[in-house]
Formats: sequence, C-alpha cells, structure tokens
Amino acid sequence: MKIIYYKLFLRASIAFSFLSAVADRLGLWPEEISAWGNWANFLVYTKLLNPWFPDSFINPIGIVVTFIEVLLAIFLIIGFKTSLFARLSGYILLLFGLAMTFTIGIKAPFDYSVFTASAAGFGLSLIKQKYLEIDVLFNDNR
Repeated sequence: MKIIYYKLFLRASIAFSFLSAVADRLGLWPEEISAWGNWANFLVYTKLLNPWFPDSFINPIGIVVTFIEVLLAIFLIIGFKTSLFARLSGYILLLFGLAMTFTIGIKAPFDYSVFTASAAGFGLSLIKQKYLEIDVLFNDNR
C-alpha cells in the first residue's frame, strides 16, 4: 500500500478523534457512550487535569482547548500545512497525556492511547508526500 494512504488514514484518525472528543463535551454523543456528556462534566475533568489553575481559569482553558482541537481537526482534514498541524497535534496530545500522568496516573493515558495518538501526530508530520491536501493548490513548484 502506498504511503499516501497511510498518511490519509493518520490525518483522518487524528482529526476525527479530536472532533469526537469535542462532540462529547458538547453533548452530541448519546449519554450512555459519552466520557463527559456535557460541558459541565468536561470542565470538572479539565479542573482535575489542571489543579494549579484557579477555578476562574478553567472555563477559558476548556474553550481554548476546544477551539484548538477543532482547528487542528479541520486543518488535518483539508490538508492545510499538514506537517505543521500534525506536529502541533502531537504536542497537544503529549501535553494532555503528561497532564493525565501527573494528576491521575499513567494508566489512563495508556488506556486511552493518548501517547500513541501523540506519536501518530509526530509521525504524520514526517510524511512529505501529498495526497488530497489543499496545500497542493498553493504549491508553486519553484
């Protein structure tokens, strides 16, 4: 199988994982399969992972992280600056995994494959071949 198909699979799997997590915190997944199910529960979890921040910062942190995850997902889906946004995805997932590790223990990030997803982002950033990416439209081949 050509590497471009692996790249497409990595882009889609990382992007749709971000979008699924956002849908969960916005209450768009059925309650029986949700991790949080609503914004309030998501903020409780956000506070758990960020105990050093005052309560007044938790909602803005949740908003910013949600915005970043949607933005990363969109850019990965359309293939805009894929290498950059894949690397940024790797970093945000690594930070999330480390926050989980230091606050609730190492088991959770392993169970939810957070470090695997982070590594996938970093790996994706290294694949230079383009396939179904908007960047191809802007490549002037100089």
